[in-house]
Amino acid sequence: MVRAANMRPGRRVLPHSHTWCQLAYAAEGVLAIYTDQGSWVVPPQRAVWIPHETDHEVYSPHGSKWRALHLDKEFSQGMPDNCCVISVSKLLREMLIHAATLPVEYDEQGADGRMMQVLMDQIRAARTVPLHLPLPQDLRLRRVTECLIHSPSDPRGLEDLASDVGASSRTLARLFSKELGMTFRQWRSQCRLMASMERLALGEPVTSVAIDLGYDSPSAFIAMFKRTLGKPPAAYFAAQ
Repeated sequence: MVRAANMRPGRRVLPHSHTWCQLAYAAEGVLAIYTDQGSWVVPPQRAVWIPHETDHEVYSPHGSKWRALHLDKEFSQGMPDNCCVISVSKLLREMLIHAATLPVEYDEQGADGRMMQVLMDQIRAARTVPLHLPLPQDLRLRRVTECLIHSPSDPRGLEDLASDVGASSRTLARLFSKELGMTFRQWRSQCRLMASMERLALGEPVTSVAIDLGYDSPSAFIAMFKRTLGKPPAAYFAAQ
């Protein structure tokens, strides 16, 4: 079943879970998904896969139009066990739009059922997009990451941040690698990338976004963006 819905600006759906799997597709606007494991940003023409029984919160900072594909957990074979953002091709987009017109009790053995099987094949084959910001369990590291999430432009290095939470920079560096699978510098770049997405999707100038996020120049921000997502911001959002 595919459900179409609009979210008004600032709307937040409190933490909940489903007995089914869900693919939330952002047709317009930006969605943010939060779990205990981290957060995912879903820009226009992207979708987020949410496995069954996953507690998650949904937030739409500036309003969005989206479609939610609900699937029995049997359909999750071959899909990740954790949330992930995927790229939505033109074919997949049109299939999601068509699926929204199907009755709840469609003929699984007929044309509609075959179309849904192809739809799932397209989802499984979709390219994942690195728009995930992992969160740690260690309380000291959690305080550092929360500080940077609330203030991405904070220029302090790991040593200064470590002194605020009563740990050594070496301890925090080890925790970044162990719990989050990345270095402090990599995590901060990802944090700033996530913070930029909704503003860029709204058409804010790259220069103002880059400076607000603590970059010395727009070119440094553009280089980070292209390195992570494969295109500079203008080309990335033009393709939306």
